[in-house]
Amino acid sequence: MAQENTTLFNFEEMDAAETRKTLDEVYNALEERGYNPVNQIVGYLISGDPGYISSYKNARSKIQEVDRAKVVEILLQEFRKNK
Repeated sequence: MAQENTTLFNFEEMDAAETRKTLDEVYNALEERGYNPVNQIVGYLISGDPGYISSYKNARSKIQEVDRAKVVEILLQEFRKNK
């Protein structure tokens, strides 16, 4: 049986979902280590220095895999949605 509707692939939504997942994992890892995740992630986003992110649970490697500008874009979109 053929599918009647074409399924649309939205790379941007998939990319944003993966970025959100990574950010959540990094946030949780920092929190588990006793850091203030907001301060640490903001420090990284502003400076680009991965030293702000602990290597615990591979958080530093994970955050370096996502585009910092994409993270800022997603955070701004979430802010506007929740306003």
